[in-house]
Amino acid sequence: MDPINASLDDMLGDFDGEASAFGESTEPTPAPRPARPLAQMLRKIPVRLTLEVGSTSISLQDLMNIDRDSVIELDTLAGEPLVIKVNGTPIGRAEVVLAGENYGLKVVELCDLDLGTLAS
Repeated sequence: MDPINASLDDMLGDFDGEASAFGESTEPTPAPRPARPLAQMLRKIPVRLTLEVGSTSISLQDLMNIDRDSVIELDTLAGEPLVIKVNGTPIGRAEVVLAGENYGLKVVELCDLDLGTLAS
């Protein structure tokens, strides 16, 4: 073998199973972890639970005229159950109750919980 080819062979080495010369690992790839069911993983994700009292549409002029003693009528009837929302998605209705020194909610109606819609 001529000196040029011999020195190239020395520099490059034998590439049978030596992918490390190109920055690749020669160690076997670890086995993938078993997949956990999506629903099981989603149960640990924190979500925001809110109770919506009601809403209304007003003009910007009316909004500018609001002061400390203003009363704004909402679209929910007094005594009617309020909407429970998870991340903005309605999931049921509830009444406001006292839970110690805080407000709480008492569920009066609950929709079928679909984790797929709540996660989006």
